[in-house]
Amino acid sequence: MYSKLDLLDSAQLMLSLIPPPDRSVVTWTTLIAGTVQNGHFSSAILHFATMHRESILPNDFTFPCAFKACNSLRSPVIGRQVHALAVKTGQIHDVFVGCSAFDMYSKTGLKDDACKMFDEMPEKNLATWNTYMSNAILEGKPNKAIEAFVKLKKLGGELSSITFRVVLNACADALYLQLSKQVHGFVIRCGYGQHVSVANSFVDCYGKCRDIRSARLVFDGICNHNDVSWCSMVAAYEQNDEGENACMLFLQAMRNNIEPKDFIVSSVISACAGIAGMEMGRLVHAISLKACIDGNVFVGSALVDMYAKCGNLEDCEKVFDEMPERNLITWNALLGGYAHLGHAEMALALFEEMQCGNVIPNYVTFVSILAACSRAGAVDVGMTIFDSMRSKYGIEAGVEHYACVVDMLARAGMVERAYEFIKRMPFDPTVSMWGSLLGACKVYRNNRLGKMAADKLFQLDPQDSGNHVILSNMFAAAGRWEEANVVRMEMKEVGINKNAGWSWITIKNSVHTFQSKDTRHERNKDIQAMLSKLQMQMKGAGYTSDTSLALFDLEEEERESEVWHHSEKIALAFGLCVVPTGLPIRITKNLRICFDCHTAFKFISGITNREIIVRDNNRFHRFINFECSCRDYW
Repeated sequence: MYSKLDLLDSAQLMLSLIPPPDRSVVTWTTLIAGTVQNGHFSSAILHFATMHRESILPNDFTFPCAFKACNSLRSPVIGRQVHALAVKTGQIHDVFVGCSAFDMYSKTGLKDDACKMFDEMPEKNLATWNTYMSNAILEGKPNKAIEAFVKLKKLGGELSSITFRVVLNACADALYLQLSKQVHGFVIRCGYGQHVSVANSFVDCYGKCRDIRSARLVFDGICNHNDVSWCSMVAAYEQNDEGENACMLFLQAMRNNIEPKDFIVSSVISACAGIAGMEMGRLVHAISLKACIDGNVFVGSALVDMYAKCGNLEDCEKVFDEMPERNLITWNALLGGYAHLGHAEMALALFEEMQCGNVIPNYVTFVSILAACSRAGAVDVGMTIFDSMRSKYGIEAGVEHYACVVDMLARAGMVERAYEFIKRMPFDPTVSMWGSLLGACKVYRNNRLGKMAADKLFQLDPQDSGNHVILSNMFAAAGRWEEANVVRMEMKEVGINKNAGWSWITIKNSVHTFQSKDTRHERNKDIQAMLSKLQMQMKGAGYTSDTSLALFDLEEEERESEVWHHSEKIALAFGLCVVPTGLPIRITKNLRICFDCHTAFKFISGITNREIIVRDNNRFHRFINFECSCRDYW
């Protein structure tokens, strides 16, 4: 009783009052089991050693406790000694003792010993097979776990809910959707279809395999949802880029009195980050504070990432500074925020701070810092960091790192050097690399190389309208209207339609969306009046419309009207009408902001003395006092 209640002093006192000749293996095992149960693994090993010195032989209950203590302490040396004693006493052939020894070897990293132990076991029960499959997944070998499941099924015998959950974890890790559906059918035949823990595993598995419809069907079929059910479904929506549904389901979970734990809260915060839903993110932040989980490292890291992706650097840094514990994900979140918000110098300073603080960077860290160098135009620094990845940190550069370097060279106007870098890469160039080169060729008017990059993009992604539009605009900017129109005609011939441009702004939890030349809003009269007022003020400040990228060869006045009524300008005019003075105006756009709107927003930020934050499909733009954080390259 005392040992199970974690009153170890009282338990040891009781043991000391028993004369040594009267202490049995049951007495010692009771103390050791209670000690392990309450997480005092070192004490459990000491009690096991004392028991051995008193010449009391462990039994089939004592050894599993000792192996679990060695496993938790990650001590294979002591584990080997316990194994040797189990062999001497003849207990190693017991199925539970053998399973515990196998689990210890697996979790302490002795994979060869674990395999040998598994093969030599004369009898394997279901727990042994479950342990084998679980450890295979932990090793990153889901196929090994699936093969074991198939072998176990052929051997016959009963399967448990744990077995199905383990094999579904393997299917999820390997992204085997069809196999998951086969297992689903088998589970129903075995009578586990309504088992809530198995159903939760199906929700998680289908979510990771990007079959969100099946995940929702399983979720809706659960009779008694528990915390894990709600968490799994929210995470599935977030993983499948359905942030709005994740937020709605989270609110429904709160109405059903589900306790806001760290997993579901961090998942919905990530969903808010994906849709730039800062108002909803603030609400979830408040819930985490009330639930006293804001100090959790995963929740804190998600909050840092969310505020960064919503363009709120002040709250992003505040959450980071107040976190009692930080991991590498936290540092990467802030570093990525600095990079995407255009604060390259701050990103480089944070990278130096990480190194001084013995925070070892990983693959993601270098993607963010190279992206920051690209934004800052720091080519020399970026190339030095890129070269140090392997030599200093032993990290092999991947596709993302090479893409950052291509983007960095292209942004700096070194388009020929970027093209040469692409040709020397150890793997085939990706869409993003050719896209970076094409965008730079448009900015720096290198039509020859731009046409070459566009041709590569058409081969790799023939249905992407954006690449065709960039090439057409590049020709239009050079006054080569015939070639621009040819590109447009080719788009029509193969059935490619230009994606409609949308801009939206959130006011008091209501989302207001706009398209180009949109007049449907209930406050359209105020919006048009604000646009006219801004146009007059901006012209007085020296602004002239850039009509070089207007879609057609129109008269100058028509082309000016064409670019002046883009969706982001209409959204900004509405924001100026309704957002109180002193607060930033936050706009999101599904396409890239055009050059004219970018210039206009710089003027408007200075004329109105407002901070304007635009998140387009490529990056953040923070306009303050006639300047943008992207330094006029996007």
